[in-house]
Amino acid sequence: MSGSAGPARARPPALLLLPAVLVAACTLVPLVYLVERALERGWAFVIDELFQPRTAALVVRSLMLVGVVTAACVVLGVGLAVLVTRTDLRGRRVLAVAAALPLAMPSYLLAYLWVSAFPQVAGFWGAALVLTLVSYPLVLLTTTAALARVDPAQEEVARSLGLGGWAVLFRVTLRQSRAAIAAGALLVALYVLSDFGAVAAMRFEAFTWVIYGAYRSGFNPSRAAVLSLVLMVFAIALVVAEHRARGLAAASRIGGGTPRPAPLNRLGHWRWAALAAPVAVLAAAVVVPGVELAGWLLTAGPRWDFGEWVAALGSTVWLSVVAAAAATAAALPLGVLAARHRDRATRTLEGASYVAHGLPAIVIAISMVSLGVVLLRPIYQREPLLILAYTVLFVPMAIGSIRAAVESAPIRLEEVARSLGRSPLRAFGGVTARVALPGIAAGAALVLLTCMKELPVTLLLHPTGTDTLATRLWGYSSVSDYAAAAPYAAALLLFATAPTAILSVWSTNTVAVHSD
Repeated sequence: MSGSAGPARARPPALLLLPAVLVAACTLVPLVYLVERALERGWAFVIDELFQPRTAALVVRSLMLVGVVTAACVVLGVGLAVLVTRTDLRGRRVLAVAAALPLAMPSYLLAYLWVSAFPQVAGFWGAALVLTLVSYPLVLLTTTAALARVDPAQEEVARSLGLGGWAVLFRVTLRQSRAAIAAGALLVALYVLSDFGAVAAMRFEAFTWVIYGAYRSGFNPSRAAVLSLVLMVFAIALVVAEHRARGLAAASRIGGGTPRPAPLNRLGHWRWAALAAPVAVLAAAVVVPGVELAGWLLTAGPRWDFGEWVAALGSTVWLSVVAAAAATAAALPLGVLAARHRDRATRTLEGASYVAHGLPAIVIAISMVSLGVVLLRPIYQREPLLILAYTVLFVPMAIGSIRAAVESAPIRLEEVARSLGRSPLRAFGGVTARVALPGIAAGAALVLLTCMKELPVTLLLHPTGTDTLATRLWGYSSVSDYAAAAPYAAALLLFATAPTAILSVWSTNTVAVHSD
């Protein structure tokens, strides 16, 4: 039987439900701002804007980008996960760590590096390339963890019925992992919908670039709000699709005792062909931009202002650490509810938390500016408002990790602890929390990494006189001063690699325990 909770076993405790409702309500603050701004010129304007040919063209372009990138990330992420967990490929543990490294690369930085090296790549396919390279690790990490938890006994039963290794993989193993694949694909699709940096650097007119231009110019903020509401509809549709795809797909075990290693598929003479694909991906994601960044650094020379660099680095690190802690703490009640008390109310709260993540970060920033001016003036243009915006934007990442981590902890152990006299809170803390801690830490590391790379919210909400690595990098790169941008780009990559390494090592250790 699975370690997941399955159907709800009891009414959700108020200690979890009340803070979860508060967190979900906070994530919907941008929606209130959008509706107010969109309707300030009346329903006639909204309807007219929705049926404009330019809006239809924008929808087609953006959805094409989402579809191409999500499909490519699923193929790459699942394929690489299979290689490192279900084949005898040599060096698969090293590959598992290396393949996650592109997650540390900000999309706007990778886009500028590719444009600097190959100016002709700009446009739709350039944006699709960059977004695929920085997003496929989201599918890779979730799928790798899921494959490592699949009970090998089910695969052995399938083999005993005459199925070959690859038939077992597609008809048994991957079917049990479809929840993790769907969750990773959802994060990719939402990320592509909300990304601004890559499409701006590639000069591809997607929703976010058009919305940013409308807000920045100030000439038509109502149109930008209407377009943002369209994005919100797409985000809700993606969340619903992910819930349906997840279904009852929690990995299950039919045997007891310690998990056994899963059988590995032998590649034989296909070994080198199988290695070619990940090498090509890493070359595009790491080698090409690395060579170009080295060229930037060589031309930086005496233009490097060390004092500004240290100040930007310090601001980036402490803001990201505090935001990651805040987002993880805010996500904990809802993540536990989603894992242990699956009902309509919980699913609604969880889905509501994803809405803000599907909106352009520029919209989150503008709504937080309005909130600061109207209700939170004491913290307006101060660090707490920026951290609040980070929390609203990235809490879904932490919720997904917490939910998966708690689901992997057998509820029977918690029930045994309660039968021995422990209170529900002590039983959860002493049993489930300990088992789920690595997954929760991985979620916090993912939020930390994303905060370090985040651009639009930071551009609009960072306190006056405080710059981060991302704002410095964007300021220089947007005017093609790549030499001045190089030290900030190098620092951002170096320090963003640390949480990426935590994620990949956690995933690799999981694979080692279950697959070796």
